[in-house]
Amino acid sequence: MRPITARGFRDIMPDEALERERITRIVSDGFASHGYVPVETPLLEERSSLAMVGGLASTPFQLFDGDGRLLMVRSDLTMPIARLVATRLRNSDTPIRLRYAAPVVREQAQYMARARQFTQLGIELIGASGPEADFEVVSMAAEALDSAGVAGWRIVCGSVRPMNELLAAAGIEGVKRNEILSCVHASDFVDLDASLADVDASDALVSAIAALPRICGGAEALDAASSVLATAGIEDGGVSELRALFASAAQAGFAENLSIDFSVMNSFDYYTGLVFSVYADGVSAPLGSGGRYDEAFSRLGERDLPSAGFALSLEQIEEAAASPAEQRPLRIAVPKGSLFADTVEALASAGLDTEPLRDVGRHLIVHGQGVDYVIVRPTDAPAFVASGGADCGICGRDSLVEAGLDLVQLIDLGYGACRFVVAEPAAAKGKAEAAYARRGSIRVSTKYPRITQAYYDRIGVQADIVTLHGNIELGPMVGMSDRIVDITATGTTLRENDLVIVDEVLKCSARFFASPASIRCDKRVRDLASALAASRKA
Repeated sequence: MRPITARGFRDIMPDEALERERITRIVSDGFASHGYVPVETPLLEERSSLAMVGGLASTPFQLFDGDGRLLMVRSDLTMPIARLVATRLRNSDTPIRLRYAAPVVREQAQYMARARQFTQLGIELIGASGPEADFEVVSMAAEALDSAGVAGWRIVCGSVRPMNELLAAAGIEGVKRNEILSCVHASDFVDLDASLADVDASDALVSAIAALPRICGGAEALDAASSVLATAGIEDGGVSELRALFASAAQAGFAENLSIDFSVMNSFDYYTGLVFSVYADGVSAPLGSGGRYDEAFSRLGERDLPSAGFALSLEQIEEAAASPAEQRPLRIAVPKGSLFADTVEALASAGLDTEPLRDVGRHLIVHGQGVDYVIVRPTDAPAFVASGGADCGICGRDSLVEAGLDLVQLIDLGYGACRFVVAEPAAAKGKAEAAYARRGSIRVSTKYPRITQAYYDRIGVQADIVTLHGNIELGPMVGMSDRIVDITATGTTLRENDLVIVDEVLKCSARFFASPASIRCDKRVRDLASALAASRKA
């Protein structure tokens, strides 16, 4: 057996290490020229201390030390620096300007060839508020991208304030509030609409909550946001702060590199105002993110210190600097099989040249006018889009849920309807409950372990999942499992194998989706989404 590195971790060889050192030096020197001084924080932090700042994402990178304290490997630098300032710089004059260049570790989806360790280059401006402070942070990010040689970069800005004010005005709290915010964080507009269907609030407020995350574009998008908020009785909602940011960026000469997208609501829950993500042509993953976090220090029991900052990924900067900006045809992942014919018709109704799709043969990429169609299995479509192999795509909701990737779900196209169900042999009625009472868990065979696990977690039942790749119905028939979770359209296969449905897991149909980078930076994707939505409505 040969020694290997762990998944998502790698060695940096001299040539690349020299280039990384060069980029880090250039960016850090730029930060230093504006008065930002370096700090370093431990690689390991007490989980309980970081949890005081904000909700922590689940991570496997935790351990107990010799004192029995639960430690975690840092997944970003903002929370550790907040802890450092609150404990070591609590009496310092403000504003405090700090910079860093340090590794962090985050879990990533398995089998997606993504790094779990990367280096953050960033700053924190602590004790400064208002439009001037927001502009300082954003302009520092713009300067760093330019100095590192990144071409075609874009900073996509939003704010958490308007959505929070809308939810408060609608009286939405607790579980429902978290459910809605989860949809916004995931840019899942289809499930957002479904989640809002049973909200007890005025039509104006519900419509505004649904409309706000869909607003994107240039400075004109701020007018659309103001209009939506006004119809819901929200006077400003932080839009004026974004207007001031755009005005300052115009004076500084980089307003054309800024855009608005109110679905940008970074997953860390400590943000209170401006939030932004950084993208570049030719790179599917964001280069960095940042925003305003005014409540972090009061959560630590210290004085109020309005603060903002950002972090850029050294690895993504490397990739962006090495990727020449180029305009290529729009790439759409088109699913094979039962969804193919309806997908071709949907794309044709949206105005695309689909004639080459009428006879695909064995071609894997089909070229149309201004568009490339990447022919894939429905289950592979999310991976192609998430990894940058396509800009957008169509597949069933089940494939998106099972993939669990960072994708923007834009439109339910309505065709390919089916549902996920729990089924068991008709002759075995009551046996699953008896087995659960005896074992404390139920055995379930399925091709969809993520969907199945989420279902049983939701109903509070422990499940032992047996993953199969075909003939799921055989599981309970031969005693491997008590029940199955599978997809069905007519129920014919279940009936032919004497299986009866005992519960419904979720309903599925085809959805149009895109990567966060393409929907926020490529107008062609937004135009296609609008055309598909109009065709679907018609």
